[in-house]
Amino acid sequence: MKEFQYRREQNNKDTQQQRTNPFLFAVQLGFFAGLIWGCMRWMSYALSFTKVVPGFLVEPFYSHKYLLTWQGGVVGLVSFILFSIVASLIYTFLFKKYTGPWGGMIYGFVWWLLLFVAFGPMIGLMPQVTKTTWNTIWTDSCLFILWGLFIGYTVAMEFNDERLREPDNQSNGSNMNNQQPSPSTQ
Repeated sequence: MKEFQYRREQNNKDTQQQRTNPFLFAVQLGFFAGLIWGCMRWMSYALSFTKVVPGFLVEPFYSHKYLLTWQGGVVGLVSFILFSIVASLIYTFLFKKYTGPWGGMIYGFVWWLLLFVAFGPMIGLMPQVTKTTWNTIWTDSCLFILWGLFIGYTVAMEFNDERLREPDNQSNGSNMNNQQPSPSTQ
């Protein structure tokens, strides 16, 4: 019985001391989301699944010809990483209480709508959706949905994982307090 109480007290101390810093978590998550899904965007462009260059976020600041080079691709990847850090910070501070994958998927789709349909064509990031190919539309929308899923579900698991709050007793199947005597002692 004393061992059980000791473990419970230690578990409570550990969970109080190991609170996640939301800002640092969001920056780290955004970095990896941008790196992983930025590389996927670059690969989808290299394989001609999309006509939108990987550096579309910095299109107003650099010439299109430069963004077609490998150096322009690196600039595009870095800009996507920075964009992902900002998006991850927004999601973490506004929507961290949402559980499950749907919040992140909707978040990614909303970013795709904002960038590719609403504001992107107006400020020259990319051509209008009506003047591009279906492959570009499907590829980029799916990549943004998966990017949002990555951010949203990671945040949901970090801040809403209920397994961390379960007590270490009979409710999770542990027989620590109700040990049956072994057959050899009876």
